Amino acid sequence: MLSFENVNVAIADAPVLRNLNFSLDQGATAALIGRNGAGKTTTVRTVMGFTKANGTVRMGGQDLALVTSHRRASLGIGYAPEDRRLFSAFTVEENILLPGRVARLGPDEMRRRLERAYLVLPELKELADRPAGSVSGGQGKMVALGRALMLGTRLLILDEPFQGLAPVLAQRYAEALRRLRSRDEDITLLITESNPKLLETFADVTLTIERGEIESRARA
Repeated sequence: MLSFENVNVAIADAPVLRNLNFSLDQGATAALIGRNGAGKTTTVRTVMGFTKANGTVRMGGQDLALVTSHRRASLGIGYAPEDRRLFSAFTVEENILLPGRVARLGPDEMRRRLERAYLVLPELKELADRPAGSVSGGQGKMVALGRALMLGTRLLILDEPFQGLAPVLAQRYAEALRRLRSRDEDITLLITESNPKLLETFADVTLTIERGEIESRARA
């Protein structure tokens, strides 16, 4: 479903990804594990087209180099960056809906996808009318997940979603991901994390990245 074939990325002439190779099946829940600076965020940003990469990244057999970065979300990719990037003056619901509006989804499809986000993250429905700038950091991570779900129908990419979360919020976030998985067995999840223990009971594939290369691959 998603594959990297000899992918190299350099930032300011410094190599970050070095001949990166891995593949994920449709419906996989994959944890990309590595220390800070190992290449996790660069890997997911490369899927989104935010880096200049050599090599081949494919999704469903399609070479993503042929798809401009601003059109990749239309392939069914949802992305929640590490820093959330919410519009603080918009309400929670407006933040969630924004990708669908940019993608010009029809009203019926917008409602269907919003309802999907609320079924996965019911607490967001209670926060819907609040300004996004007034929610806590942990709640902001939930909003970012809900927003990613508006376009993430085939592939959902979550960059360090558990970073900075209190244990109770981390548990609620994990429960939301389990609800998503139980509702949609075909969606592929790619989750980056520095601490392997946070995802060891959830991921069915664990990829360990070190110095821009996959050091090991393990299945649950």
